[in-house]
Amino acid sequence: MKKSNLRRENIIQLLLTLVIAVLLAFISSHIYYRVDLTSEKRYSLSASTRQILNELAGPVFVQIYLDGEMPVGFKKLRRSVKDMLDEFRIQSGKKVIYEFIDPFDFDSQEEKKEMMETLYEKGLQPTNIHDRDEEGGVSQKMVFPGMIMNYNGMEMTVNILENNPAQSAAQNLNSSIEGLEYKMIQAVQNLSADTIYNIAFLEGHGELDEFSVGNITYELAKYYNVDRGVIGGKLNILDKYATLIIAKPELKFSEADKFVIDQYIMNGGRVLWLLDAVQVRSDSLQSAGSTAGLYRPLNLVDQLFKYGVRVNPKIVQDQQCSIIPINIALAGQQPRFSPVPWIYFPLLTPLNNHPVTKNLNLIKSEFINTLDTVSAIPGVKKKYLLFTSKFSRVISPPVRISLEEIKNPPAPKEFNVSHLPVAVLLEGSFESVFKNRPTDRYIGKMKYQVIEKSVSTKMIVVADGDIIRNDVRRTATRDIPLPLGEDRYTKQIYGNKDFILNAVNYLIDDINLMNIRSKELKLRLLNKERIKKEQFKWKLINVVFPVIFIIIFGVLVVLFRKRKYTRWKI
Repeated sequence: MKKSNLRRENIIQLLLTLVIAVLLAFISSHIYYRVDLTSEKRYSLSASTRQILNELAGPVFVQIYLDGEMPVGFKKLRRSVKDMLDEFRIQSGKKVIYEFIDPFDFDSQEEKKEMMETLYEKGLQPTNIHDRDEEGGVSQKMVFPGMIMNYNGMEMTVNILENNPAQSAAQNLNSSIEGLEYKMIQAVQNLSADTIYNIAFLEGHGELDEFSVGNITYELAKYYNVDRGVIGGKLNILDKYATLIIAKPELKFSEADKFVIDQYIMNGGRVLWLLDAVQVRSDSLQSAGSTAGLYRPLNLVDQLFKYGVRVNPKIVQDQQCSIIPINIALAGQQPRFSPVPWIYFPLLTPLNNHPVTKNLNLIKSEFINTLDTVSAIPGVKKKYLLFTSKFSRVISPPVRISLEEIKNPPAPKEFNVSHLPVAVLLEGSFESVFKNRPTDRYIGKMKYQVIEKSVSTKMIVVADGDIIRNDVRRTATRDIPLPLGEDRYTKQIYGNKDFILNAVNYLIDDINLMNIRSKELKLRLLNKERIKKEQFKWKLINVVFPVIFIIIFGVLVVLFRKRKYTRWKI
C-alpha cells in the first residue's frame, strides 16, 4: 500500500512538473524581459529608437553582408549587429526581419565579381583586411561591413564600419559598435517616415555652385528633398525648409535678404553657415604661384553678432595640415611633383563628446578663419565643434600667400596658439537683428508682424566655406563631382562628408535621435604582450584546471555516496 501511494505521488509530481514546465515555456514565448547589467547600458535602446520601432506600420527586411570567414574583430562586430537587430525585432513586435549573407559564397569567380559590383553600386563600401598569423604570414580578404534595409519597396544602404586612420583597428571596431544603433535606426526612420523634410542651398551671393557641392547634395538627397534658390528679398520664401545651407558666399548680402533669413530663424528655421571672412583665390596660387588674402565683407557681421558669434578676418596656419603637390624639377626639365605640407590647409580636430562630431576623422580645410562667441547673449547655449591643433598661428589680411613659403616656412616657435575654434553650435532663443529697426521697405504691402524673438532653434557656424566643397573633375562633356573629403593626391578620406551630414541631421532632429551618437562603450582590450608570454599558463588554467576540478568533484561525490549508504548497512 505504501509503495502504491509513493508511486502515485511520484506520478502526480511528475505531471505537475511537466504542466508547470509547459506553462512557463508558453508564458516565456509571449513575454520578453531583459535586464541590462552593463555599466554603459550596452544593450539598452534609447527612447527615440523604441518610439520609432513601436510605430512601424510594416515589416523591415535587413540583409547584412557580414558573414563567412573573418578575423575575430569582425566576428565581434557581427555579433553586436545581431544583438542589436534582435533588440529591434523584439521592440518592433517582430517586424524587423534579418538575414546574414556571405557575399563570397559562390563557386565561380564570375559570380563573386558580379556580387561585389552589385553591392558597390548600391553604396556598400568594401574594406580590405590584412590578417597576420602567428608565423608572420599575411592573408588578405575583402569584406562588405554593411547592410541593406528594405521597407515597403524602398531600399537604403547602411555602412557600419568606422574607418578613422587616427585610431587603431580595435578602436575603429569599437566606434563602429558604438554607432550601430544610430545608423540603423536612422535608416529605419527615413524608410518609414510619412513626411520628408526639405532643405535648401542658398544662391544669389556667389555661393558654391551645384557641382562644387554635388557630392554632399547626392548624400543629403538620400534623406531629404534638396533644393537650390535665390531669396530675392521675398518674405516667407524659406518657410517650407527645415534647414538652410549657406555655402561660401562671396558677395554682400542685401538688407532685404538678411531680413528674410532673420525672420526665417525667428520662426524656428535652422541655418548651417559656412563662411569665409578672407578672400583667397586658389586658382591664382596654382597658375602664378602666389595670391593675396584680402578682407571680404559680407554684410553679415551685425547679424551673426546678434545671434552670438563673430567670424574673425584672420587666416590660420597650422602644422597639422594636408599636403599639396609642388613641381621640384629644374627649369626646362620635365615637371616632377612632390607632396609637401601646406600650412594654409589645416586638418581640424573634431570635439569627441558631441553627437555631431563624435568618432569623426580629421576635417580637411582650406584658408580657414577663426571665430569667437559673444558672451552677453542670454538664452543661447554655445558649443565649439571643430578646432585647430595645438601648433597654430594666425595672420591678418591683407597678406601675400606664395608657394615660396614652402622653402622658408615660419619657425616652429611661431606656432604658439593652441586649439583655435573654427565651428560652433548655437542653440536657444535668438533675438532679431532687426529689432527696433524700420522694416517697412522689406515687408511692402504685406500684413506681416515682425518677430523680434525666436522660438527655440539652432544653427551651426563654420569659419570655412571649403569644408563643404568637393573637387570637380572636368571633362569635355561634363563636370563630375568627386567624393567630399577625399584628398585627390593621397586618396586619404577625411571626415568632411560625415561632419556635414551630422550637422544637417542634428539641426533637423526634433526627437533627439542624434543623441544616440553620444553612446560610449568602454574598450576593454587584452594585453597582447602578456598573452604571448603567459599563454601556457592561461591555457592550463582554462583547459586543464576545469577538467581536474570536475574529476575531483566526481570522486568526492562517489566517496560521499559510498560512505553514506555503506553506513546504513552496518
